[in-house]
Amino acid sequence: MSFKVQLLRHATLLLDINGKRILVDPMLSKKEAMDPVPNASNTDRIPLVELPVNDSGLEALLHSIKAVLATHTHRDHWDVAAQQKIPADTTILCQPADEILIKEQGFSKVKTVEPSLHWEDIVIHRTSGQHGTGEIGKLMGTVSGFVLEHGKHRLYIAGDTIWCKDVEDAITTHRPTYIIVNGGGAQFVQGDPITMTTDDVLQVANFTKAPIAVVHLETVNHCHQKRPDFKQAIAAHKLGSRIAVPDDGGWWELQ
Repeated sequence: MSFKVQLLRHATLLLDINGKRILVDPMLSKKEAMDPVPNASNTDRIPLVELPVNDSGLEALLHSIKAVLATHTHRDHWDVAAQQKIPADTTILCQPADEILIKEQGFSKVKTVEPSLHWEDIVIHRTSGQHGTGEIGKLMGTVSGFVLEHGKHRLYIAGDTIWCKDVEDAITTHRPTYIIVNGGGAQFVQGDPITMTTDDVLQVANFTKAPIAVVHLETVNHCHQKRPDFKQAIAAHKLGSRIAVPDDGGWWELQ
């Protein structure tokens, strides 16, 4: 029984669970193919970096997957390129709030996770999150995290959320054996961060002993905290054995 994870870029992950492959939050656009996130402190086009696979490698990857898991449909997690490149008969696993939209985009096998779904030999649980605070948090809409349970492993993909009671409750309820959080401290010109900052990740580490990986970094123009910021905070708190900051393209196996 194996459970492996590859970070492709940003929040786009490839899960390999006993040979079954699930693509998470696909943003498949070429570098700088999309307009920047508006109302940010810069106007850099996104994605800021290329995917770590070439066109033929991406095509092979998309033909190897059994499903896509979309935490929500913001374009840095589900872009037009993904909608065009992923075969329309691919199973799409999503939150109930996105079911109609994804079907309208032409996908015929859309399955919602509410609150749980048994898919193949994997149990998937949906969790809640808070994509920012105040009015900005409301404008960000509904976002979800997901816990994928297989054998002894319970992988919690927190999604676009800050540290909040929803995340605390998800950890308490599902007791994850591994956690992936979206960092970057994404922020608009007004308001507080809408994804996890270094302080948020430290809060997660204080609340659980589960290993943590920080993704969602250095790809979108409103994500201000970079890999060195997270690595510095991790080192300062002597948490290097518990929190990883993987590079794009990197694989790791859940133990």
